[in-house]
Amino acid sequence: MKKDLISIMDFNRDEYMRIMELAADFEKNPNQNLLEGKVVASLFFEPSTRTRLSFETAISRMGGRIVGFTDSSSSSVTKGETLHDTIRMVNNYADLIVMRHPLEGSARYASEVADIPVINAGDGANQHPTQTLLDMYSMLKTQGTLDNLNIFLVGDLKYGRTVHSLLMAMSQFENPIFNFIAPPELAMPIEYKKYLDSKGIRYFEHTEFTDIISEADIVYMTRVQKERFADPIEYEKVKNVYILRNSMLKNTKENMKILHPLPRVNEIHVDVDASPKAYYFTQALNGMYTREAIIAHTLGLK
Repeated sequence: MKKDLISIMDFNRDEYMRIMELAADFEKNPNQNLLEGKVVASLFFEPSTRTRLSFETAISRMGGRIVGFTDSSSSSVTKGETLHDTIRMVNNYADLIVMRHPLEGSARYASEVADIPVINAGDGANQHPTQTLLDMYSMLKTQGTLDNLNIFLVGDLKYGRTVHSLLMAMSQFENPIFNFIAPPELAMPIEYKKYLDSKGIRYFEHTEFTDIISEADIVYMTRVQKERFADPIEYEKVKNVYILRNSMLKNTKENMKILHPLPRVNEIHVDVDASPKAYYFTQALNGMYTREAIIAHTLGLK
């Protein structure tokens, strides 16, 4: 039976830990020819830098070939081809599909059409499971555990698919505490709060975090996503609501780390970059090892 990764909940806790093990193995030796003779279709219907480049680097380092497109305008979608037909066609050529698409549910639909495994590289505001796994690998590397962590999620919690996936995954570990920091118009959607309630997991909601940042093990910053706003005036109102500065890190825990899925706009001031607590660029590097691990696991190569 083929293995897809569409939602972070497609994997269980044991599989998360297996991905962490494999990522550590690829970090020691990124160049492993496990994909020799295999073709991976990289279908990016929406712009991407880190996700696409880290996937394509991962495939290259594993000895695979890449086909696909980086923008739907360079595909037959512009001629009116449906997603169904694109996936059916690509299914004939490749061993694995990596897909990003602006519509929620598109990756699940693609996995139902395709006979080969599909990895979701982001579907609208819904999920971004490979980002979550690299976030978890970054947390495990820096904290030594995924249990008992106090995680601050800051910024766009309404449209931020990375925070939705991270919340779901980390709820599988022991005793997490979540602090949601967002303006009311970008608050964490109620269905995620109900999910935490059903599992008895503690969470707190705030509109500011300067006074409580000392409690954080992980501060996960997100940008306010202009592309998800129908009304530009609404975006302008909230775009600069949280800016993390180096001066705010004074009383934070020694081992606290700042994560960000990137790209940042101005929610982390550049004066934070030199802090030993800034981890977001190493986090992006971890993405390559984690995506090598996900490909190997999905195709049963390890």
